[in-house]
Amino acid sequence: MVCVHDLCARVQNGFISRLAKIAIPETSLNLSVARVLFQQGFIYSVTRGTHMGPDEIYTPTTNLNIAERRLWLSLKYYQDKPVLNRMQCISKPSRKIKITPSQAQTLVSGYASGLVKGLTPGEVVIINTPKGVMDLNQAVKEDVGGMLLARVS
Repeated sequence: MVCVHDLCARVQNGFISRLAKIAIPETSLNLSVARVLFQQGFIYSVTRGTHMGPDEIYTPTTNLNIAERRLWLSLKYYQDKPVLNRMQCISKPSRKIKITPSQAQTLVSGYASGLVKGLTPGEVVIINTPKGVMDLNQAVKEDVGGMLLARVS
């Protein structure tokens, strides 16, 4: 869960600082969230690399080099403004917010469900489900619930 808070902070700070690329730790959760950000058009690409920069040739992650492995995200801007304005965590380690498929449908419809506000146009909620990490609209299509991770707009 700490990974999501770190990821949200790094991505948001990267956009605020107008960086072209940012590095995040290479974990399966970070890779899954980065994949959702890529699919939704918030970033250009996701590349594996080290703490020095993206890899020129493929280097597998092993127990010997895992500490220096990073994912490099290419950030997207439109007319010199960041595409991503805000990325905030929904669940915390002290309060994990889980939803059912019917609650997910309520959120996608724009209505609040419990402590979580409904989706507004242009907003994406990232959810961790038994079928993997995906955005809330896809979770509704697949009729699954799970733990809410982050809200991106």
